[in-house]
Amino acid sequence: MSSLVAASDLARAAYCPRQLYYARRDEDRGPPPRVNEIRALAFEYPKHLAANDDELAHYPLAVPPDEYRENLRRLRERDDWDALSSPIDRDVLLTGKDCRGVAHKLGGDPVVPSLISSGEPPERGVWEPQRVRAVALAKALSWERETSVSRALVEYPTVGVVRTVRLTTGNKAAYRRALQIARELDFVPPRLRDSSKCDECAYREQCGVKTRSLRSRLGW
Repeated sequence: MSSLVAASDLARAAYCPRQLYYARRDEDRGPPPRVNEIRALAFEYPKHLAANDDELAHYPLAVPPDEYRENLRRLRERDDWDALSSPIDRDVLLTGKDCRGVAHKLGGDPVVPSLISSGEPPERGVWEPQRVRAVALAKALSWERETSVSRALVEYPTVGVVRTVRLTTGNKAAYRRALQIARELDFVPPRLRDSSKCDECAYREQCGVKTRSLRSRLGW
């Protein structure tokens, strides 16, 4: 295995090492279906801000049209609205010292990487696996371009919300923990016990626990 770890593997490691083990074993680490359709929403914020209810009904939104437009109005007030709505690049593979991954957008000055999630955000902040993956992209961008990158963005286009992930001591520590797990994972990790993470996982029959979709927290 390459010494470079995929940023998506780090997200799985942060969420459930056993899930990462199965995904690697089965070479099944691609995003779930319909992800491209959802990601496309993140490149049309201005258009959707002006859309009516009937027009928005054709898109895979997770909230009613009125709420979606209100969220986009709040998004428009951010200093990085121009970078979000008109990024300088998209789907860029970044290769760092320890990991590599795709930034769905690059924008701003200084440049900031963005991860587009097909799920919904927590009430506050960002799910830990997405924070880890966002930190990985920021560190890869910093390494590749030999510049300081202090933050990354996680976009939730089905609700019209964007959250900032800063490279704090805690977030960098979570990244290092996930990196260590991903690098050393050559055995079947223990099952999670009584965890809400485990509903409807694709590996539930092999794992032997009730599971749930990881989409919201992995950031597909």
